[in-house]
Amino acid sequence: MHLEEKTEANLTYIIQEMGKMLQVVNESIMNPDDYDMEHYDELKELYDLLKMKGSLTVAETQAFIAELRQYRK
Repeated sequence: MHLEEKTEANLTYIIQEMGKMLQVVNESIMNPDDYDMEHYDELKELYDLLKMKGSLTVAETQAFIAELRQYRK
């Protein structure tokens, strides 16, 4: 999968994978339909950071979720 390409399928993949990595209980906040393609680059950066970091502290997880809220429609 080439995530550098800005497609709806890639956006959906990124959002769903971040939900898994963040172990989000309330999956409604990770609904790909709630995110706009205009924020693809920012969301991809968050995804890349999560992949690189591996595990997060509780505070880091909350910070990521707060950041994701900024990009919702």
